[in-house]
Amino acid sequence: MQLRHVRTLLAPQDGTARVTCMAWSASSARFAVCTADRVVLLYDEQGERRDKFSTKPADAKYGRKSYVVKGMAFSPDSTKIAIGQTDNIVYVYRIGEEWGDKKVICNKFIQTSAVTCLSWPAENIVVFGLAEGKVRLANTKNNKSSTIYGTDSYVVSLTSNVSGKGILSGHADGTIVRFFFDDEGSGESQGKLVMHPCPPYALAWASNSIVAAGCDKKIVAYGREGNVIQTFDYSRDSSEKEFTTAAASPGGQSVVIGSYDRLRVLNWSPRRSAWEEGKPKEIAHLYTITALAWKRDGSRICVGTLCGGVEQFDCCLRRSIYKNKFEITYVGPSQVIVKNLSTGARVVLKSQYGYEIDEVKILGKDRYLVAHTSDTLLLGDISSNKLSEVAWQGSGGNEKFFFDNENVCMIFNAGELTLVEYGSNDILGSVRTEFMNPHLVSVRINERRQRGVENNKRLAYLIDIKTIATVDLVGGYSAGTISHDGKIDWLELNETGHKLLFRDKKMRLQLCDIESSTKTTILNYCSYVQWVPGSDVVVAQNRNSLCIWYNIDAPERVTMFPLKGDIVDLERNDGKTEVIVSEGVNTVSYTLDEGLIEFGTAVDDGDYHRATAFLETLEMSTETEAMWKTLSRLALEARQLHIAERCFAALGNMAKARFLHETNTIADQAAQEHNATEEAMDMYQELHMWDECIVVAEAKGHPMLDKLRRGYYQWLLDTQQEEKAGEVQEGQGEYLAAISLYLRAGLPAKAARLAMSRDELLSNSDVINRVSTALIRGELYEQAGDLFEKVGNPQKALECYCKGSAFLKAVELARLAFPAEVVKLEEAWGDHLVQQKQLDAAINHYIEARCSIKAIEAALGARQWKKAIYILDLQEKQTAAKYYLKIAQHYAALQEYQVAEELYIKGDQTKDAIDMYTQAGLWEQAHKLAIKCMSQEDVSVLYITQAQEMEKQGKYKEAERLYITVNEPDLAITMYKKCKMYDEMVCLVAKYHKDLLSDTHLHLGKELEAEGRLQEAEYHYLEAKDWKATVNMYRVNDMWEEAYRVAKAHGGANSYKHVAYMWAKSLGGEAAVKLLSKFGLLEMAIDHAADSGVFEFAFELARLSMKQKMPEIHLKHAMFLEDEGKFEEAEAEFIKAGKPKEAVLMLVHNQNWDAAQRVAEAHDPDSVADVLVGQARFAFEQREFQKAEAFLLRAQRPELAIKYYKEAGMWSEALRICKEYVPSRLEELQEECSREAAKKGSRGTEGLLEQAREWEQAGEYARAVDCYLKVRDPSNSVVMEKCLLKAAELAIKFLSQSQSMEVTRTVAPQLVAMKKYSAAAELYLNLDLIQEAIDVFIEGEEWSKAKRIAKELDPSRSEEYVDQRYKEYLKNQGKVDSLVGIDVVAALDMYAEKEQWEKCLEVAAKQNYKVLHKYVALYATHLIREGSWDKALSLYVHHGAPANPQNFNIYKRLFVEMVNASGMNCAEAYSSWADLRDVLFHLCENLVKSSEANTPAHEEFETMLLISHYYATRSAAQGVKQLDTVAAQLSISLLRHTELLPADKAFYEAGIAAKAVSWESMAFIFLNRFLDLSDAIEEGNLDSLDHSDFQSTDIPFEVPLPAQQHVPEEKREEVRDWVLTMSMDQRLEQVLPQDERDTYEASLVAANTGVRSLPCVLTGYPVLRNKIEFKRPGREANKDTWNKFLMAVKTSHSPACQDVLKFLSQWCGGLPSTSFSFQ
Repeated sequence: MQLRHVRTLLAPQDGTARVTCMAWSASSARFAVCTADRVVLLYDEQGERRDKFSTKPADAKYGRKSYVVKGMAFSPDSTKIAIGQTDNIVYVYRIGEEWGDKKVICNKFIQTSAVTCLSWPAENIVVFGLAEGKVRLANTKNNKSSTIYGTDSYVVSLTSNVSGKGILSGHADGTIVRFFFDDEGSGESQGKLVMHPCPPYALAWASNSIVAAGCDKKIVAYGREGNVIQTFDYSRDSSEKEFTTAAASPGGQSVVIGSYDRLRVLNWSPRRSAWEEGKPKEIAHLYTITALAWKRDGSRICVGTLCGGVEQFDCCLRRSIYKNKFEITYVGPSQVIVKNLSTGARVVLKSQYGYEIDEVKILGKDRYLVAHTSDTLLLGDISSNKLSEVAWQGSGGNEKFFFDNENVCMIFNAGELTLVEYGSNDILGSVRTEFMNPHLVSVRINERRQRGVENNKRLAYLIDIKTIATVDLVGGYSAGTISHDGKIDWLELNETGHKLLFRDKKMRLQLCDIESSTKTTILNYCSYVQWVPGSDVVVAQNRNSLCIWYNIDAPERVTMFPLKGDIVDLERNDGKTEVIVSEGVNTVSYTLDEGLIEFGTAVDDGDYHRATAFLETLEMSTETEAMWKTLSRLALEARQLHIAERCFAALGNMAKARFLHETNTIADQAAQEHNATEEAMDMYQELHMWDECIVVAEAKGHPMLDKLRRGYYQWLLDTQQEEKAGEVQEGQGEYLAAISLYLRAGLPAKAARLAMSRDELLSNSDVINRVSTALIRGELYEQAGDLFEKVGNPQKALECYCKGSAFLKAVELARLAFPAEVVKLEEAWGDHLVQQKQLDAAINHYIEARCSIKAIEAALGARQWKKAIYILDLQEKQTAAKYYLKIAQHYAALQEYQVAEELYIKGDQTKDAIDMYTQAGLWEQAHKLAIKCMSQEDVSVLYITQAQEMEKQGKYKEAERLYITVNEPDLAITMYKKCKMYDEMVCLVAKYHKDLLSDTHLHLGKELEAEGRLQEAEYHYLEAKDWKATVNMYRVNDMWEEAYRVAKAHGGANSYKHVAYMWAKSLGGEAAVKLLSKFGLLEMAIDHAADSGVFEFAFELARLSMKQKMPEIHLKHAMFLEDEGKFEEAEAEFIKAGKPKEAVLMLVHNQNWDAAQRVAEAHDPDSVADVLVGQARFAFEQREFQKAEAFLLRAQRPELAIKYYKEAGMWSEALRICKEYVPSRLEELQEECSREAAKKGSRGTEGLLEQAREWEQAGEYARAVDCYLKVRDPSNSVVMEKCLLKAAELAIKFLSQSQSMEVTRTVAPQLVAMKKYSAAAELYLNLDLIQEAIDVFIEGEEWSKAKRIAKELDPSRSEEYVDQRYKEYLKNQGKVDSLVGIDVVAALDMYAEKEQWEKCLEVAAKQNYKVLHKYVALYATHLIREGSWDKALSLYVHHGAPANPQNFNIYKRLFVEMVNASGMNCAEAYSSWADLRDVLFHLCENLVKSSEANTPAHEEFETMLLISHYYATRSAAQGVKQLDTVAAQLSISLLRHTELLPADKAFYEAGIAAKAVSWESMAFIFLNRFLDLSDAIEEGNLDSLDHSDFQSTDIPFEVPLPAQQHVPEEKREEVRDWVLTMSMDQRLEQVLPQDERDTYEASLVAANTGVRSLPCVLTGYPVLRNKIEFKRPGREANKDTWNKFLMAVKTSHSPACQDVLKFLSQWCGGLPSTSFSFQ
């Protein structure tokens, strides 16, 4: 989720003005903020402030500032606000439904302590927390409050779950408590849930977990039962402050937590089932966030701050625009807001189960929403805001949705129709059907309420093309099926679902009553039909008639009107129903009789009084009579006898009317005389209403009840009402008598129903025989079959089913009882259906019966062509061939030629297929077939002959197609050319000879031009892209206008102008001027004529129209004559044009100097100079320099003379002229001359030298110096050196001090570069630049000269400088050996730098001990860094270990490297351990004598020495078999030093050693500890270690965590397996062994007394008794161990063991005098 700032609702203040609480209403239309001033501000959805009101104190005498508002919430209906205050009260304000409504307090709840937080989760229930720790409930309905639960800790936060059925409270002691009003079946616990580490001020209840945060800068997510599932720790982030408030999104998928200047966002990931942290929103200067409120639709969150500001943020995962009509905003994975951009209406689409919503689509004329989740389907009606979510397994998005019904969505998928009612989260119904057209499905959902029917939902759909099924969707059962003899193409239920209209392919309209399953044809041809909305009136069209059934119960009564057009629509509104008819261009409406429609509606609603009142307003007609009859029937059924009496009176049936009148009179009297039982019974008997009479008698307990019943039964028999008598007997339990009566009444089916319902009757064979005989006699075979099947006589049941054609039951019975008969029955069923003309239904039965031929014939008879093909494809070829032909002919008639062709080929009738294509004119397809069964030549001859025949008949298109089919396009082209059908010809050329298309167009253009068909020729010329030919054609034919049109349309930008010019030229004179003026091309034409050399025409046009153009034309004429070489005429024209200068230039160009002089003097005196310049240029070219110079000086152009001399390389002449005539440019020229000289190399060098000498002779020493310095000739270094020295010499002699200094500093570096060091140094010394001279000699490596100068001229400063430079030189050159004699330390540093360590140490050894150990330390450090600690150790073995504090880290590092090294737990490692031990021993000896004695460092090294001794002794013992227990004891003793050793390695080695000597208890405990340490290394901390095994031992608990595993994975796995195996061994004592001290045997400290024993120098175990003491205090050995060790040394002669004894002698101050002791 992303947060984007939208707007500031309330600007922050300069100081503290805390926003204490905020709330959004449930409708999202209102937002409330409580300010620090205790005023509630109300905003609308757009963030505009609309209202406000002030809160009130509990007691006015304490004033406005006596309390703080701590909680605020809207009621669920958004009309009230609850306010919780610290002055011990909760107020509920009614704010009304409109802005500005009066605010009144409607509830107040006084409490015993301050209210700290508040929530309103459900209707009438306000929940709030108190400072005393109670969480209470206030009921706004009864104005009472009660405690939900109490705690002893201040309530800091309160929140509810997404549904509002549960609450969470956070308390100051960190407790979080949960309470449910309704746990919604989740089974989650109530009460104390979590103990959070700090007060959870920020508390949110999301859909999947509870999120809490506070002042510890940690956000913790807890599971449903309080387990920690995630923690986000920001305690190390210095920029983060405490978390103050939190809010969960309405969908529970996101949580926002506020702190200082920051909002943190957590998003729930359904895929990972975990919270993911989004990018935090940083807002500088926002300060602490004190309140958060999330809009109920999830689209906005508001943030309140400490300074009183309220900011609004937009919340969304993503946003998109759908069809530029809707904005779709995903505010959470399972919540989407759809907004109509035009109306602003919004719908919130949300998955109730929290599933992630995929793409949202808006379908059905932009009214309906569809979206998928992983397990559900979301649907919604935007206009009614009804939303549904139903279980829906993914089907690849192949569903088809239909929205024709505004109450229900129809979904077709894989042959299944599913109905979903908008607003319901359950699937309404689901049926199988292959017909996906919404016109073949009808659904009615409570569209018209009926009397006594609460829920009415019906569906009608097609099972197959001829069978309709109806379903009651409320009960989920089938209401019946309707079979029809034709294919159905439309159906629709009426609004109550009791009537069904359907139409078949023959346009017959049928009406079906669902209850009675009766079917009636009401129209033989119907092109339009529709139920009138809100009624059971039907409107249809029968060709040219409008048919209306106002009373559908009497379908024969139809009202008809003539029509001229077609019905297009039916509209009913404002009490008016109109049929809209399209009559060509006009639309006419026919108004229906609303009164008649109203009657039908009243009857359906059961309001018979309204129906009667309405009928009384109508004249009697056939329709009215039918309605009176219907009403009379309904009134009698409903026992509304007064209305029935009125109906019969209206119908003229006086007998019934009179009878009913008398009945009503009696009933009225009985009603008046209360408790008149006898009278009522007499009335009912008189009316022969025996049932009612008996009911009254039963109700009153009448004594004559039995007599009445007998009388009623006898009356029924007397009146021959055997059926009714049977029902009476059945009701009284006399079943045999009832069956006899039913049979006597000729109702065997009713008797059979009764018999089958009673088991005692089924066992009576006589009854069964009588009933079955009666059923068979009445040809009720199906019922007889049911009876026989019920009594267990399947044979007779099967016979009866077959006789009664009840084949469905017969087949089902046969499958169970007579499987062999099933195939015969299926065939018989098919034969029966064929007889019934239900051929399509028979097909499947024939297939089941394996009667393929019959199935094929039935399919053909039913015109089920595809099914017939399917069956045929499974048959043998000879059987199927004749049928293929018939089907192929059908498809050929339908023009489905591809299918027909396949069938002809399958039937081996390819020739018929070719004939079919030929007759249809599909020559290409015919050709494809023909080439398969005819030769290419035969096909071509056939087609060409046919084409020529077509050509003769004038059927050119058909002929062309035939020619093309056989790949003869040229014949078609020739045909069209012959017929002069050029367009068709060109089309073919373009298609088959594209490269000849242009030539063809040109050829046709020329032909048409020759024939005088110029317009057609123009088309072809232009198609050939030859517009010039078109223009030329029109020009030749003097059709200038056409030529101009073509040129303008198709030529270039100037083409049409050229044509207009040619046109004008052909006209000449005034006509030409007028034409060109008309086109605005006059000036252009004059220019064009002049440019084209047609000067007469140009002069003519200019003279007549534009005299001002004459000079321009003269000028162009002159230029033309000049180009022609007619110079005299050109001269005259130039002068006429007023351009004498051009004439002069022309004559100068032709070197006619006299004429040029003449014209210039006569007409343009300014040009005389140009003539002279021209003559001078000519003279220069002829190298007549004097003459040329004279001309230029006459023309007063000395600069040109200089220019020409420069170009000729005559610099001296140029300088001369410059000096005489242009002295101001002399210096510039000299510079240029110098540059030129420099460019020219050696020749230039000579020039510079010559010039320099000249300057020198002239006393211009500065210029001379510059010239010498400019000399650049790398090829001649001698000259260069001379020039530089000369320049320096002149500068020193003749120039000022500063100038000479500058020159010297320029010259000397160049001499140095030329390696002329002595010359450069001499120059510097001439100017007393001693330092520079020394640097020059140093650069030239002339050290002796440098030293001499330094010594003689500047000994105080420069001598040391030279020495220093010399040292640096030796260093840089690597001449260390030379450097040793000068600076030994520098030489040693260089050796170290170059890693020449042997040489370095060799030289250092010759110096003092301190210098040597400095470089030993450097070398050791280098070796350690490279991982060669063994070499570093050998250095100190060789050179000793001084007690220098700066070396301590090296010694420690060597120790650490060795104890961490692998492969050191073996006998072979003895030498390494002994070296370390010896180095540390000498170090400790040296430390005793130094100032570091008895310091912590000294003690640490003593410990390291002891450890090294243990390791060395262990390696020695490992080499001798009888000392394996000593080795094990040493490994175990090393465990007390795990603060310095890698703990995992130490315990592993101790465990393995103990295991090797079968000390299994110790091995188990040590290896178990090793595994715990190994796991701790993986986890990165030792927190989980259990120290219980090592209590009361000296093995330390607090040890450093090793950075890495020291034991390989395979070894760790071996240990794991062993430990697991041993843990199962009941014999193993999993405790450390103890000695006589009741203490772990290897522990030095006694557990009970704390007395510390000394360790044995050989094993490290405590020496308790039988000890050997050494000379040095604190050194002891266990006598047994000591003797054992000496014996081993004696027998094994182990060098390592002998070395151990040697070391002990040094370390312990000598060995004991007795070599062996066995005491």
